Amino acid sequence: MQPANRIAPRRPWHLFVPKLVSVLRRGYGLGDFRHDVVAGLTVAVVALPLAMALAIASGTTPEKGLHTAIIAGFLVSFLGGSRVQVGGPTAAFIPVVFGIIEKFGYEGLILCTLLAGLMLIGAGLLRLGTLMRYMPQPVIVGFTAGIAVSIFSSQIKDALGLDIARLPAEFLPRWRTYFASFDSFDAATTLLCVLGIVSLVLMRRWRPKWPGFLIVVAVAALVVGLAGMPVDTIATRFGGIPSSLPSFDFPTIPWERSFEMLPASFTIAFLAGVESLLSAVVADGMIGGRHRSNAELVAQGVANCGSALFGGLPATGAIARTATNVRAGARSPIAGILHAAFLLAFMLVAAPLMGYVPLAILASVLLVVAWNMAEIQHVKHLLHGPVGDRVVLVVTFTLTVVADLTVAIEVGVVLAAFLFMHRMSEVVEIESGRKLIEDDVEDNSGPAQPDQRAQLPAGVEAFQISGPLFFAVANRLDDVLDQFAERPQLFILRLRRVPLMDASGAQAVRQFLDRADKLGIKVFFSGLQPQPHKVLMSMNILEHPNLLMLAENFEIAVETAREFLEQLAQRKARA
Repeated sequence: MQPANRIAPRRPWHLFVPKLVSVLRRGYGLGDFRHDVVAGLTVAVVALPLAMALAIASGTTPEKGLHTAIIAGFLVSFLGGSRVQVGGPTAAFIPVVFGIIEKFGYEGLILCTLLAGLMLIGAGLLRLGTLMRYMPQPVIVGFTAGIAVSIFSSQIKDALGLDIARLPAEFLPRWRTYFASFDSFDAATTLLCVLGIVSLVLMRRWRPKWPGFLIVVAVAALVVGLAGMPVDTIATRFGGIPSSLPSFDFPTIPWERSFEMLPASFTIAFLAGVESLLSAVVADGMIGGRHRSNAELVAQGVANCGSALFGGLPATGAIARTATNVRAGARSPIAGILHAAFLLAFMLVAAPLMGYVPLAILASVLLVVAWNMAEIQHVKHLLHGPVGDRVVLVVTFTLTVVADLTVAIEVGVVLAAFLFMHRMSEVVEIESGRKLIEDDVEDNSGPAQPDQRAQLPAGVEAFQISGPLFFAVANRLDDVLDQFAERPQLFILRLRRVPLMDASGAQAVRQFLDRADKLGIKVFFSGLQPQPHKVLMSMNILEHPNLLMLAENFEIAVETAREFLEQLAQRKARA
């Protein structure tokens, strides 16, 4: 049986319509613009120091980070498939960009970024946006935590003021260089970095709404400028920041080395695609919306091509800046466009003052970013999942740190695939030829009763999952709550036909419960099997406040739902 009110399918071209067009079609007023101005200014204040710090940590000059945030930030918001996504340089690219520049030079990075942009455009046009969201959760968390460790490692030189002429790109040789140079440690630089970290942590705890990064950077620059502290600044190392518009200048690109650079280009494309879609999913959860993944990939591809041709760096959707944009009240992609405009204004007006910013304070900013990026609680959460997922997490993390990000992703995905095949071999009874999430049917193997949906109490809907809930299908749970024109008061999710669940499936269940809670829909589970029950229990998902009941079977769930709604109606009548 099909849902009573299924949304009619839209034409394929709709997948690539920018959210900006959709917002303007629905109507955009002065009140919306005021909210977007405030949000855009707020995000620009956060992005200003981050863009410079990320560029320096990547082995380039600070203005390249600003150019990336301006050009890519504008294009991502103008063409993207998310209503509140903010694009620009991110910490995930630091080890990748540093390694590419070390090996191929900046011209090589330009070529890699252009190729990555073309790959992303192709992926979007081929409608691979949904497929990229199927990345196993342990792989994502593993390489994200590994990148955080790499970022931490890259900042030791500027944090301690070590005298190192050339810093290796690889993790282990880099630390050997650090240990050999610790005698050049500078007390003033270290003190400045420590004070920056302490200030950022205290402000995040006691004044979370303040623009901590900008305040710490501005105060440090003022102190260093007035006191004449003998520490490295942007001006002493890079000669300052030019106060001019980014200019289009087609660079000298070693096209003959394209094949050699394909692996690095794929890494940039993969990171940009995955991080942008993850950021869009996070934004969806915050605003209750739905992004267009394929339009987002095309926008990311165009943004990377544009950034490269204006002398910038690889770019993607920035999760932290996107979240800041939402919290600041953004209503549309115009907030992201204004963020780019404000950054350009800051660069034109305040470029001479930025030369006083000490590199130690930018190092403190990135050390705090690395700590937040590591998501220690998320890592701990996954380490309570099944043993196989823990192995994938640890292997991906280790390879990201000591080897290469591309290798880490490839090995992590292959391990996850083999793990899945091993799990499938242990499942004795698997139905074939059935949709993963289908309309409510009987728990037995007989045909569905044609009037079953009509037997549900008013305000109650029920769907059944058939088959293993693992990383390749977990995201389809997102679509269930969009099947109804009128939201139900209570939702019964039938799980008797789910013999197996992994950490990604459990995370999808958690996100389903979170989204239902935001929509005001209560949830019952019925027929939960032992293995999924064990996984959900170990990951504390069964303690979710929006999960009201674990029913032994569907009949009990329906009867309890009827009683629940009757009691709710009585309380409303008395009120």
